[in-house]
Amino acid sequence: MPSTSYLVAVVAIAFAVTLTLRAAPFAVLGRLRDSAVVRRLAVWMPVGILAILAVTALHGTITTDRRGTCYALLAVAVTVGTHLSFGRRTIVSVGAGTAVYVVLLNTL
Repeated sequence: MPSTSYLVAVVAIAFAVTLTLRAAPFAVLGRLRDSAVVRRLAVWMPVGILAILAVTALHGTITTDRRGTCYALLAVAVTVGTHLSFGRRTIVSVGAGTAVYVVLLNTL
């Protein structure tokens, strides 16, 4: 069993590293606010994250459940349609697509 001082030192180092890594973006944010790269990332990063999430979620459904494949593709269409129709509100579109998928999967 490690000594108490060793455990305290490990926790203190982990705390310092975590605090530094979380504070670093805020320290340089002022200089990067006018950067073209940051503006471009602000536009494309949410789309990329949602695309990765969708591919990961749909891969499991499509490869294991053939019946669920049609439901998943219909839910994706509802998500895209809702997103484009209701002012590009991500929470609303993802919620609508998820609701459609869950209802189709559980009722049919």
